[in-house]
Amino acid sequence: MKEKLSLICDRLLSHQQIACCQSFFGIPHHGKDLLIYNILDLQKKPLLLIGHHGVVSAMTFGNAMSPVLLCSASADYIIVWDVQKCQKQTQKGELPTGKVIGTLLGKIIHLSFCFCDDRVAACTEAAIYILSPKTQETLSRLTGHLGPLTSAEFCPWNQNVLISTSEDRTFKVWDLNTETVVYQSFVLSAFPLLNVMFLESERFLVVGSADGQVFCYSIGDNHKFSPVTKLDLQKLEKRYKVQRRKMSHEAEVGESSTEDKVETSKPILALFCPFRNKNIHEINNSWFCIGSSDGLYVVDLATSELSKVLFFKEISSLSIHMAGAWSISPKFENTMLVLVSSLFTPRVALMEMCLGDLEKIEKGDEGLSVFPSSPPLHRSSLNTELKMKEPSNPKKKGSVQEQPLVFHSKVKSSGYTSSPRRVMFSPKTNVQKTSPPKKSKNVSSLHTDYPAEDAAPTIPFTDLSLVNNQVLCLQHSGHDKPVRSVSWSLSRQYWLSASEDLSLRMWTHCSSEPAIVMGDGMFSKPIRGAQFYYLDKFVLLGSGPSLHLYLYNVDVTSDDIKRYHRRSVFKLATRLKTSSTEITAMSAINDFLSYIVLVCGSDRSIQVVDMNRGGVASTMAEAHSRSIHCITQNKGSRFCTQTSDSYNLFLTSAITDGLKLWDLRTMRCVRRYDSHVIRCHPCFSSISPCGRFIATGSEDNCAYIYDIRSSLHLHKLHRHTDTVLSVSFNPAKPELLTGTLDGKLRLFQTSSRPD
Repeated sequence: MKEKLSLICDRLLSHQQIACCQSFFGIPHHGKDLLIYNILDLQKKPLLLIGHHGVVSAMTFGNAMSPVLLCSASADYIIVWDVQKCQKQTQKGELPTGKVIGTLLGKIIHLSFCFCDDRVAACTEAAIYILSPKTQETLSRLTGHLGPLTSAEFCPWNQNVLISTSEDRTFKVWDLNTETVVYQSFVLSAFPLLNVMFLESERFLVVGSADGQVFCYSIGDNHKFSPVTKLDLQKLEKRYKVQRRKMSHEAEVGESSTEDKVETSKPILALFCPFRNKNIHEINNSWFCIGSSDGLYVVDLATSELSKVLFFKEISSLSIHMAGAWSISPKFENTMLVLVSSLFTPRVALMEMCLGDLEKIEKGDEGLSVFPSSPPLHRSSLNTELKMKEPSNPKKKGSVQEQPLVFHSKVKSSGYTSSPRRVMFSPKTNVQKTSPPKKSKNVSSLHTDYPAEDAAPTIPFTDLSLVNNQVLCLQHSGHDKPVRSVSWSLSRQYWLSASEDLSLRMWTHCSSEPAIVMGDGMFSKPIRGAQFYYLDKFVLLGSGPSLHLYLYNVDVTSDDIKRYHRRSVFKLATRLKTSSTEITAMSAINDFLSYIVLVCGSDRSIQVVDMNRGGVASTMAEAHSRSIHCITQNKGSRFCTQTSDSYNLFLTSAITDGLKLWDLRTMRCVRRYDSHVIRCHPCFSSISPCGRFIATGSEDNCAYIYDIRSSLHLHKLHRHTDTVLSVSFNPAKPELLTGTLDGKLRLFQTSSRPD
């Protein structure tokens, strides 16, 4: 950002609408006159426009390149000027004139043109006037807000829709054809709403308030507005400074200057989107800029994070350090012009910003991937093998071995214990021939490919209650406290259960007794997660601050004499201690060989552990505002293939902080999902086998399905009786299973799947 021109004004222009376009910018002069500067030739004498009798309170340029229209307003007149025509009149020695399109409407707070410049919205404290620059008449007068108006903007894809904000802390959506309110928001903030902006590519509405709150809504058909996310500029700035300090390896937080410790208010003075060029990278479609009192903030709406911040105080060449008002011109080539008025001094400055500089983001750690790039190291714990003990009393050679007394494996019973036969043999007659059972058409359904192009499973298929039905049989699981983690092996022969009783048990599907029990003081802290790892070679679990890697061997055979003696064995391969006080969630891929284990800690961090080298490869601090309770990797399925880059994506979730999608290659959040409700219960998430959908639980008795490419939810699955805690996609079929707080399960199928 560099300053092209700085001007001292005759009066303070903070909290007043000023105007800037690609070719001109204008400021009031002596209260009731206007000075129009030519940006292409700043040395040229400014154009003086005279016509108002009262103090000019608002001004704005039109959207067309030619003719360039300027609308200015005072309490007596609202005038539209053709700037290029006025220049010609001045060159001829004539007095520049404009069209008066409104008279004695009161003090004008805000002006805006529609996108074809044939209508103007003028906001007074009590009403909105829709004026016609061509016919110079008032088209409509809109009232309804309970407080003074602050702004009004036309919808770019529907110019018959107008959205207004007010000091009553709400925004209204107006239908200009019927002059009625089609939507009204709730009270959004404790402070007035100042401005609105449209993101046409996403069909989003962004609203900013005086206390730094930003609200984003999706605009659907029939004026249906759905909340997408809410941002707090103060909190975003704190997280941005933490990440920037980490990237630049600055001093610790305790050594920061006193300026960083002083908190200032950050009103949303301007909202604008300069990234509208198709040549710009695709991710910039969700970027927009915020003009505040201390600088320019670039926000990535997909991740709800700051991508770049330009602070006025960090640019020594600027003459303004605190802004009172902003005006932004549309993007021209790769630059953007910004007109800023000072908050405390009568000064304005014209600044030029290169959009390429805004796109340059500090890159995080790169080169990480779930796929190994080299074989395991010679001393890697992944090369550890479990050595089985040989029998302690081996049989001697040449000794006579025991032989059975009969030559058959089965001996017919003598019948001493059976009751005496009282009915003689009688032949069966009229026996109907039974045809062999027909083979089911779906016998090989598990061997077919997953239908990756099918829609998301949203049709309820069956319900199962674990509480309301009659309980006919009870059996203890072997755990003394609630089970918190269950995981299948890749072969589906074994499964793990971890409990808060500080024990881990491995089960086989053919036995009600655990094959392996890890407990008896082995762990001092509860096991937060346990799973099979490295193609079922290891058992991986997290307890306290450490990761434990165990080798195992399952032997379900038993001896009649030593019936309760377990022959299955396990051995600790390695134990890795993380930097967190306690592990809250962990995940690793078992479907193929991978060195990477993702660990979430109580310090709200995400750590990437390289099991090959035996250490932490990368750390993302302050990943969420609270401790992460769920981490889900895109593991795919053996029935469906994805691109190799897709397996580097993973999800994290924290209470009150939504759901985030991360890219392991850059360790950056690439998208955020906030439509669901998660305030007090740990709701879990799942990624579909095709990698296209994300399902998550919610506290509003619904399950949400997102398209992984959009922050707006795709489906909302109703008819649950309580909070949806867990969700799981079927790895072989397009099915979704949900579990609720009151112990009920519900299965959903896709509408395209035949019965």
